Formats: sequence, structure tokens, C-alpha cells
Amino acid sequence: MKRQQASALAIGMGVVAGLRPMTAYAVVALSLKWRWMSRRNSLLARMISAKASRRVAEIAMAELIADKLPFTPSRLRFAPLASRVASGAICGAAIQGARERTVGIGAILGGLASIGPTAAGYHTRRKLSQDLPELAVALIEDALAIGGGLGIAALASKVD
Repeated sequence: MKRQQASALAIGMGVVAGLRPMTAYAVVALSLKWRWMSRRNSLLARMISAKASRRVAEIAMAELIADKLPFTPSRLRFAPLASRVASGAICGAAIQGARERTVGIGAILGGLASIGPTAAGYHTRRKLSQDLPELAVALIEDALAIGGGLGIAALASKVD
């Protein structure tokens, strides 16, 4: 895979992390388990065990539920934003590292790429919730994150 392709996939996974940070982890963990991604250089290679990838998927499901609760803090507050940037960085590094040996570039690109979608998702959800039920808007965002993450993982498995 060319460096530009690996970098684009790392950025894409950063976008997913900006929407749903644990979904990005779950997609990467399952991609490693299913051998969609090479494990030789991956930072998250330990997630290939059935138990660990299942735990990550369970946490991601809990995140999807918690996101809809009224007391969930804004994603623009420091801790939720920091978790999205960290998720983008780790998942970007895992994708870049699975395809190349330049995990640092993937971490930077994935982390930075998570910031814009975090803010855009927040503002888009607030705006759309004026006309649509908030649950429907949240479920659309979930579908975008899950579908986008799986699409990126599938591309990562096909591009060489």
C-alpha cells in the first residue's frame, strides 16, 4: 500500500473516532481478529484474541447506548474530546502500522482527523434534532460511524 493510501485510511478512522471513539476501537479490533488487517506491525495486535475483541465490542455497544442518555456530557468538553482524539490517534496508528512501519504519522493524522467530526457531529446533531427526533438523529450518526469504520477496514484489507 502506498503511504498516501495508508494515511487516508488513518484519517478515515480518525473521522470515525470523532463520531464514536469506541466504535473505532471495535472496528480495528475486529479487523485484526478477522485478519482484515495485518497484525505484524499493529499497535492493537493484542486485541486479536476473541476475549479482548469481544470486550471492546461490548464497550462500543455500551457507548452507543450511553450516547443517547440525557445526562451524557457534551462531546466538546475536555474529557470526551480527549478520548476521541486518543481513539483517533491509536486507531490511525494501528491502521498505518498494519500497512507500513510509520505508526507515528498514522497517530498524528488519526488524532487530528477526529477533532473536526467531533464538533461537526455535535452541531449537526443539535441542528437536525430541531426537525427530527433526537433518537433518530443519534441512530443515523451511529450508522455513519459503524458503516464508515467497517468500510475503511474493508478498504484496508483490500489495498496493497
